[in-house]
Amino acid sequence: MIYAILAYHEPAAITGLTSEEDAGLMDRLMKAHDRIGEEATMGPAARLDFTEAAATLRKGVVTDGPFAETKEHLLGFYMLECDSLDQAVAAARELQQVNTSAVYEIRPVRLYLPGEPVRGG
Repeated sequence: MIYAILAYHEPAAITGLTSEEDAGLMDRLMKAHDRIGEEATMGPAARLDFTEAAATLRKGVVTDGPFAETKEHLLGFYMLECDSLDQAVAAARELQQVNTSAVYEIRPVRLYLPGEPVRGG
């Protein structure tokens, strides 16, 4: 099963880091990625820019950023192929041990590939 692990942060928790602190965080996360890759198949991972840099397409109209009344913003994601939800949760726990200000959402992914039946879920 493929799982998306979505990383949410309060933007100030990230923008408040010095460049050295940010580089240290990313180094620790890369080490966690390597450890997680020993247990599960690690797919793409991405750090997203802040919502202020985003655009939203709604009913044919493009607007600045998403409209979200929330303190936590989606700022990154991981894709993992795991044997079980428990294994995906364990991976998220390891990420949170390194990045303690993050909140992680674990969600099964359904793949839609042209000409193939839907996989997952």
